[in-house]
Amino acid sequence: MDLKARLTQLEDIEAIRQLKARYCEVCDANHDPDLILTLFTANGIWEGDGIGRHAGHQQIAALFRSFQKTISFSQHMVQNPIIAVDGNHATGRWYFFGLFTYYKGQQR
Repeated sequence: MDLKARLTQLEDIEAIRQLKARYCEVCDANHDPDLILTLFTANGIWEGDGIGRHAGHQQIAALFRSFQKTISFSQHMVQNPIIAVDGNHATGRWYFFGLFTYYKGQQR
């Protein structure tokens, strides 16, 4: 891999790190549905164990509106990223630790 390709790969990895950080920031700022949609493509997918799969802006926004009704506080912390970039395709994995406070009667 030449120097230009290596630099592009590093820039892509950093852009993915920044995207994940912005995602956590939006979640911790009351799960704003309008802001979260700026981080997803129109056909994006949000999927979480125990919560399910939500495809497209309409479903993702509805999910985040439900979070606003149930979660009174959250602190998302992600670490140990493993990011692989191959041209226009990338994958990423993080360890996640989250602190959550729920409105009374709304625990998951």
